Amino acid sequence: MKILTVLTYYRPHTSGLTIYAERLAEAFAARGHEVTVLTSHFDKRSASEEIKNGVKIVRAPVALRISKGVIMPTFGLLAWKYVMENDVIHLHLPQFDAPGFAFRGRLLGKKTILTYHCDLQLPSGLFNRIVNKVVDFQNTMAANLANHIVTYTQDYCDHSPFLSMYKKKLTPILPPVVLPPTTAEDEQAWLAAHQLDSDDATPIIGMATRFATEKGVEILLSAMPAILQKFPKAKVLFAGQHENVMGEQHYFERLWPKIAEYQNTGHWQFLGNQTPAEMVAYYKKIDLLIVPSLNSTEAFGLVQIEAMMHGKPSIASALPGVRRPVQMTGMGLVTPIGNVDALSKAVIEVLSDHEKFVGDVAEISKTYLPDSIAAKYEELIASL
Repeated sequence: MKILTVLTYYRPHTSGLTIYAERLAEAFAARGHEVTVLTSHFDKRSASEEIKNGVKIVRAPVALRISKGVIMPTFGLLAWKYVMENDVIHLHLPQFDAPGFAFRGRLLGKKTILTYHCDLQLPSGLFNRIVNKVVDFQNTMAANLANHIVTYTQDYCDHSPFLSMYKKKLTPILPPVVLPPTTAEDEQAWLAAHQLDSDDATPIIGMATRFATEKGVEILLSAMPAILQKFPKAKVLFAGQHENVMGEQHYFERLWPKIAEYQNTGHWQFLGNQTPAEMVAYYKKIDLLIVPSLNSTEAFGLVQIEAMMHGKPSIASALPGVRRPVQMTGMGLVTPIGNVDALSKAVIEVLSDHEKFVGDVAEISKTYLPDSIAAKYEELIASL
């Protein structure tokens, strides 16, 4: 098959959505399909067109940005070209341009699949409310025109006001998760680069995400005093972009004074964006992962599975979808959304009895193999 994957941001942007799209696109290519990714050229340091791991990546010029979105004047012309050239259109929502691609798919007789990653909930404010309404309308148009919709879990589907309208053409498929093999030398080099000691017995709390409003960083910050009372040497390693995150500068500035206090006392360390190989070293270093997300913009948390693949439990908020990795594996605890006291108690419980929360790592790795997930998509496409 010839598969066109369309999303607003692709690599080098790092988010759960872009990682999912990259893994699936490369899995399709490895299974013999011809895969093209059409996305925005938001980072001028990247090539406008390239082939990476068997996937052709085409990046459309960006004229300007609005909030977290981009305006691409030539995107419509590129849409006609690549929809005509491909057999299947795979869209990743939320995405402003999705209805146009779904309409072209209908008009040209191409099968259109939507992967719905999350409900969009931007921070408060008149402008963001308008953006939310516009994106909701665009998502609805795209869903009506698409042949089928995929989401991560039935749990998320059952609690999403948007997805609940399309249950008759919706299939839950777990996300693709894989990390590269590394050597002991790689891991030692990573530890040295971040001035970390492999033999240090300090409890390490991991948080791996963009620094964004919906991620609940302030919940972990508020839980730190109780955690430090029990584990005075505990430290947070924050992996992911924390500076100049699109649309999140005010959020970072609001939390920075408290983070700076913990940073100065050695209880908090930012690592920045990490490569997949570096994330392996990261998961091996931490003792547990925290996913204290606050709203349905978070639908699963791929990092939970990555951590579990390395024997590390997760503490997740009780959001639909986000709670499922812990519930399915038993590797960790689920806490009420935004509950600081519950989070601190959960961290203390897991750090105090780590072995109690270790599950079947081999089975977890097998379940989320990108090749297996791509095969499920192929079955779905064939059924259409």
